[in-house]
Amino acid sequence: MSINPGEITIFVGPSGCGKTTTMRMINRLIEPTSGRITIGGEDTLSLNPDELRRRIGYAIQQAGLFPHQTVAQNVGVVPGLLGWSKAKIAERVDEMLSLVGLDPGEFAGRYPRQLSGGQQQRVGVARALAADPPVLLMDEPFGAVDPITRGNLQDELMRLQAELHKTIVFVTHDFDEAVKLGDRIAVLGDRSTILQYDTPEAILANPADDTVAGFVGAGASLKQLTLMRVRDIEMAQAVTATEDESPATVRQRIEAEGRRYALILDKRRRPLRWVHFRQLTGSSMAGIGRPVGDQVSVQSTLQDALEAMLTEGGDAVVTGNRGEYVGTVQLDTVVTRIRELREEHAS
Repeated sequence: MSINPGEITIFVGPSGCGKTTTMRMINRLIEPTSGRITIGGEDTLSLNPDELRRRIGYAIQQAGLFPHQTVAQNVGVVPGLLGWSKAKIAERVDEMLSLVGLDPGEFAGRYPRQLSGGQQQRVGVARALAADPPVLLMDEPFGAVDPITRGNLQDELMRLQAELHKTIVFVTHDFDEAVKLGDRIAVLGDRSTILQYDTPEAILANPADDTVAGFVGAGASLKQLTLMRVRDIEMAQAVTATEDESPATVRQRIEAEGRRYALILDKRRRPLRWVHFRQLTGSSMAGIGRPVGDQVSVQSTLQDALEAMLTEGGDAVVTGNRGEYVGTVQLDTVVTRIRELREEHAS
């Protein structure tokens, strides 16, 4: 198989089929016994294994951080091995932590035990990218976190990839994750046999055999929601307000637009709470309304948006790269898109 530069290629298949073994042969954590693996035309067996691994980022489940080292020390490991100066390493650590959404001033001096699972995974990705490797291997990196954090980390990876254009090989047993993240998917069978290697769209529409069809599962048209991003559809706009406005003013605006709710934003336009017009009776906006729970970003899929709507019991709030409010996704929009996908699939 040939893996295209600048794309995310996913290895997916049942437990024990050899996904991780295949991936680990790329950086020679497992030595190939036959065949050839080339990166940029160079046979990996002709290279020094340590030098090879320093050119390939590696992120694993549970992040694999060194517990006795701070976040900054963990991120700076490979640049240190490559002989970078302390000043250059410190600058790169700050850059990488900012890139994965962690404030260097807050997190650089912490130890892994002081981080949540999602934060540890972000540090793991920052460490894998620190030396700017052209190739990044990711072995079920988000498999050990809760579903909401997992979705957020997937969105973050897609945002990073849009900026960095790395060649990424990503192992997962979750076909939905493969469809969401992959430019191309390799469905592996027994002994790492490649059953199908194609785009997510092609695999969903035309599974190569019954085993691949079993991975796709029921509801292929619903799974195609995972191929569409929130940024690709028309978003609605809620009535918005800030906490320093008077309730009477906000209520007037809601009623003028024929709505029932307003979305309260903070000074950086980040969503805080939904407030019903009947709650706008006092003299202050402080503390009233229902906190916004499950949000999606412009990078999220329509599947994510649908799940957020079901969790929230209403429109899904959409945020941009800095957490700022962008718009909302309404159920009617998603239902219409599902109907269109089913009609396309049937034809």
